[in-house]
Amino acid sequence: MRILVVEDEAPLADAIARGLRREGMAVDVAYDGETGHEKSTVTRYDVVVLDRDLPGMSGDELCKEILSSGALTRVMMLTASGTIEDRVAGLSLGADDYLAKPFAFPELVARVRALARRATPATPPVLSAQDVELDPARRTVSRGGQPIELTRKEFGVLEVLLAAKGSVVSSEELLERVWDENADPFTTTVRVTVMTLRKKLGEPGIIDTVVGSGYRVPSASIGPAEA
Repeated sequence: MRILVVEDEAPLADAIARGLRREGMAVDVAYDGETGHEKSTVTRYDVVVLDRDLPGMSGDELCKEILSSGALTRVMMLTASGTIEDRVAGLSLGADDYLAKPFAFPELVARVRALARRATPATPPVLSAQDVELDPARRTVSRGGQPIELTRKEFGVLEVLLAAKGSVVSSEELLERVWDENADPFTTTVRVTVMTLRKKLGEPGIIDTVVGSGYRVPSASIGPAEA
């Protein structure tokens, strides 16, 4: 899950980013509207957490730009004003959700996750291949019913590969979807993470290397989550 936080109060922006990263999300930060706009045009984000009161390009303007681009990105606006009129104005601009400051961080996390799932069925899917199952909602992975402990990046890589339903996913796309902008694109980070992931998942292997293209899980499928 790739998130962009656009907030001009640097301590708050950094705190939100740290908290979301602890929840296993890849998070980029922009401290003004112009930088947020630039980042949103070059990277596909699942959710943009957007302060409405930004200097320069306002949050309202940036929200309109994101919507006009046709991207599937969901926008959650933050504001110091929690009046009904302010909420209506923000949602009328096309924002998907609205949260007034100060807010409880668990609520922010829950809302971000809900927005990122917006394009999927209401019941979170279970991703699987052979006897490996990954539940994005519970953040769990198991094989043959036995739980497997994965790092946040290993979990993210497996989630992206399973969600691709057999399609090849390039190293570049994995880097974009699982890591944030601070990741060095010229390192072997993705290859090493896939290697450790394979070891933890055990045999028979489920991740194929497609030389010159990337990785895939041929038997990946998506089904309804258990109640």
